[in-house]
Amino acid sequence: MIVSSLCHSRVHCQHSSFVTSLFRRGGVRRRHARHVKVRKCDTLVTSSACNPSTFGSVPTGDGLREIVKAAFSEAVTAVLSRGTLVDVNISECSNNVVGDYQCNSAMPIFAELKQKGDTSFSNPRSLAEAIVEAIPGREHLFAQTSVAGPGFVNVTFSASFLAAGVLDTVVNSTDEKIRIPPQRNMSIPKRAVVDYSSPNIAKASEMHVGHLRSTIIGETICRALESFGVETVRLNHVGDWGTQFGMLLTHLHDMQMGSDFAITDLQEFYKVAKLRFDKDDDFKARAQSAVVRLQAGDVQMRKLWEEICEISRRDFEEIYRVLDISIIERGESFYNEIIPLVLDELVKKGIAVEDQGALCIFGNLESTPLICRKSDGGFNYASTDLAALWQRTTQLEADQIIYVTDVGQSKHFEAIFDAANRAGWLDKKDNTKIRLDHVGFGLVMGEDGKRFRTRSGGTVPLRSLLSEAQSRCLESLQTRSSDLDDKELLEASHIMGIAAVKYADLHNNRSTNYVFSYDRMLDMKGNTAVYLLYTHARISTLLSRAEDQDLTSPAHQMVFTDEKERALAVAILKLPDALRAVVQDLLPSRLCDYAYHLCVAYNEFYSTCKVIGSPEEKSRLILCRATVFSLRRALFVLGITPLHKL
Repeated sequence: MIVSSLCHSRVHCQHSSFVTSLFRRGGVRRRHARHVKVRKCDTLVTSSACNPSTFGSVPTGDGLREIVKAAFSEAVTAVLSRGTLVDVNISECSNNVVGDYQCNSAMPIFAELKQKGDTSFSNPRSLAEAIVEAIPGREHLFAQTSVAGPGFVNVTFSASFLAAGVLDTVVNSTDEKIRIPPQRNMSIPKRAVVDYSSPNIAKASEMHVGHLRSTIIGETICRALESFGVETVRLNHVGDWGTQFGMLLTHLHDMQMGSDFAITDLQEFYKVAKLRFDKDDDFKARAQSAVVRLQAGDVQMRKLWEEICEISRRDFEEIYRVLDISIIERGESFYNEIIPLVLDELVKKGIAVEDQGALCIFGNLESTPLICRKSDGGFNYASTDLAALWQRTTQLEADQIIYVTDVGQSKHFEAIFDAANRAGWLDKKDNTKIRLDHVGFGLVMGEDGKRFRTRSGGTVPLRSLLSEAQSRCLESLQTRSSDLDDKELLEASHIMGIAAVKYADLHNNRSTNYVFSYDRMLDMKGNTAVYLLYTHARISTLLSRAEDQDLTSPAHQMVFTDEKERALAVAILKLPDALRAVVQDLLPSRLCDYAYHLCVAYNEFYSTCKVIGSPEEKSRLILCRATVFSLRRALFVLGITPLHKL
């Protein structure tokens, strides 16, 4: 915990202006507040009413956690001294009976004050009580506040505040895309380059399950960044250069083959070429020479290379179409001409040095040097990655560059990033640094605990994996009663199959391995895309029965008469927090958690609260509409197409 005196801190001004403007605008205007009946600290709101137009709307872009943090930051500043900046810690309450959110900053703040000789407060609890009293407009923002134990402050949002936020979600929703301004204290780049997917053309011409993780994780990060207005450049750094092409081109030359072959033929040619490379020294030498000739611009080599790339490209594009991915191909070959310039710069700056005929970059004494030019004069992965990073920092002028690859490449990127930093490529004109991130992910495992492979031990083609998921979804849908005709069932199974595969990957922590299981990902009752899609279809069907009702007027009244309604409202309004977590931590699983818990909250509400024909019909329809809008927005960022009926 850091307590510092910053009389004119920009951060302090942002917190202060936010909370103050919230109350001044009428977000919780006192003279219009209606009575909210609550019992003591552990009681949920049992009844409430509000006029959302009177109370205003939740500030666009702010999730519940950030609203609580802003309120507490201003309260702490008021209690300590003017201009004091404190980074308060806010977390969700593990038990919603206690409250919605908790602030535990009183204890560390008190300890630091005591260390400095400040005796203004007798103990952390007295400090916590003073902070609670200083929260501006707390009786309207929060239905209740309480201090527990040595100084834990628990808060429960008022029903009027939640209702205003829910209605705002409905009034301002037009489609599944979400656009929110950056939140307070959130570092957002203007332009981000995201390097993902990146299949190797010669090694594995047909995309396999290993490429799935990079592709969908990278796409989700892009969409999350774009939800905050970040200009995102999607780059597909395909492996279209290097030793593997030397092997393949030499083998095809020996076979006197042209380019009249299919994608599967290309894979078999590479396997044979790799065996020859490992066992035949003469073939190995010729293959290495072929790489140098290709990189030097040999006309014949280039012609065959272009034909091979085009065969793979057509296959890749079909997969990207199915996955709804739009990405710019910028392979290793793109950087070939600038590699010498980049390496020369590193040599002049004393960062790259020659060692035993190879050009190397040495880090600390314990690390293996980064070889950026081989002893035979050929370039390698490091050469290309250095050139790509230079081009992205100097020509694309990126503020953040994200690489999405397996965790096994972490050391490689650490060395690349270190070299770029030492070369000064990350220094910006405003004295800040370009942010570099390696988003590492684990392996896809089979249910036997080993790497997910075919029965013959080969990699699982992505095309067949997606097709199998779609087939299983079709079988499942056909066994259930449905109003869909055969064509609609087929379309729904295709959407559901793709969604199931994507979500099964994304909802796991990306840095760990996960087990691929069709049975688990197609479970209707678990944390799966199928569960989310059925929930979306359920809400859509219900709302179709009330299409004649206008739910977007800001003059509507909302009434919470059941604790499940309030719980659903809280779940709806956490979307900005979830998106913020994805952008800051680069963990798509945070958004999956939001979508799943939103659906759980809705289904609990639906099973308890009658909607159509109830006295609270209008209010509950607004809750349903806000839920479906929020769910669609989350699904859009996850790259999942919603289903409106099943």
